[in-house]
Amino acid sequence: MNQYLTGVLDASLERSADRAGFRGGAAPRDSSVPAQDGGSGNPGTSLPREGQNLVGLRPGSLNAVFIDGEPSRSTLVLDDGVARQLEENDLTLLAGVDPDRGPQDLALSIGSYRVDAFPAPPGTEDGNAVRVGGLATDQRDSTLASLDLTMAVLSLAGLLVTGVAGTVIIRRSLRPLDQLAAVATSVSKLPLASGEVQVPDRVPPAAAQPGSEVGTVGLALNGMIDHITNALRARQASETKVRQFVADASHELRTPLTSIRGYTELVLLSERVSPSGRSALERVDNEAKRLSALVENLLLLARLDEGRRGKLSDVDLTELVVEATRDAQVSAPEDHWILTLPDEPVVVAAVESELRQVLTNLLSNAHKHTAPGARVEVGLRTAGGEAVVTVTDNGQGIAPEFMNALFARFSKADSARSGTTSGSPSSGLGLAIVQALVAANGGTIDVRSEPGWTRFTVAFPLPGMDTSG
Repeated sequence: MNQYLTGVLDASLERSADRAGFRGGAAPRDSSVPAQDGGSGNPGTSLPREGQNLVGLRPGSLNAVFIDGEPSRSTLVLDDGVARQLEENDLTLLAGVDPDRGPQDLALSIGSYRVDAFPAPPGTEDGNAVRVGGLATDQRDSTLASLDLTMAVLSLAGLLVTGVAGTVIIRRSLRPLDQLAAVATSVSKLPLASGEVQVPDRVPPAAAQPGSEVGTVGLALNGMIDHITNALRARQASETKVRQFVADASHELRTPLTSIRGYTELVLLSERVSPSGRSALERVDNEAKRLSALVENLLLLARLDEGRRGKLSDVDLTELVVEATRDAQVSAPEDHWILTLPDEPVVVAAVESELRQVLTNLLSNAHKHTAPGARVEVGLRTAGGEAVVTVTDNGQGIAPEFMNALFARFSKADSARSGTTSGSPSSGLGLAIVQALVAANGGTIDVRSEPGWTRFTVAFPLPGMDTSG
């Protein structure tokens, strides 16, 4: 467009020179501009006089004649059609226009102009005359600026429309991926670690078609979910069988163990036996008691797995902590027991026997796994709508690699907690029972340990407090 509009200005300048007789009918520089008839043969005679009203001439056009480089006459057509002379500084600039160079843009005091210089044809009265004509480029520049703005606006609008359309198309094409991600996220949040687990989420049929890559992934994801579901069902069935076997075996072992203990005590009380025989019978009695305790723990876990528990009631946790600590102090007087209680009684809704066993197991665990004379701190407080019980000891701590299996059934790490004083090996059920009892009463248990320090923290919701969030 710039070339076209500039060509129009150049053609107009050549025609103006023809009319002024400065081209003598010569062919225009631009072959697309038709040749004009020659002028009068008298250069400069067609220049308008200053003050003359040039109706019909293009406003803003200028003409100047230079003879031997000096200005002879000059006119500038104003917007109202009246001609006036050019300023001296403008004439100086126009005098430097080279006829051989062709049209060029020139910045004058009156604005930007397209100017061209034409020498007088040979044989005229003054062959040294040069006519410089010029046309204002305001219209061309305005048209180009308008075109630039229009193209910029249309380009931005096109980019915007393209971006919106592309976003809609991409989102529509990726919608199945969003469905796959939602299903995968939902499955990842399921409690798959334990218990009977159902995986109801599946990729919708529309996003699980084999005709596309996304559909193939959806089919594969559904297949994986089905495989996980079957594996979880098999695992749950296996765990159920094992727990049922343990429960049945515990019931069956209870009676013979009771008989062994009864006959052993009867012999010890009623018969004369040698010292070595008495020692052996006492050892049998101790082992029978230990096995009985193990059987009772297994039966307790079996009852908890089946949901068979005692009756909930309001339990004074403060009194329960005091009694459990006093009992532990009596059984282990060599240890230093420190009790911290709140000013007001703390009451929770739970099964009293279960909470008593939780406290007993934690305090017994602190005594068993610390050296004689250890410091055991028992604390009770309320915070955030919960009753919080802490049991802290200064033993050697728990090995970091054992922390994840600490509450698993039959897990033992006596090497990580030195100072065992009980004289009997641990069954690995104490903390598993504690966790099961705490969970059954709506509480949580946490443990933190480092060399020389271990703390168990048990929290139960207070009555009237919603701790589900």
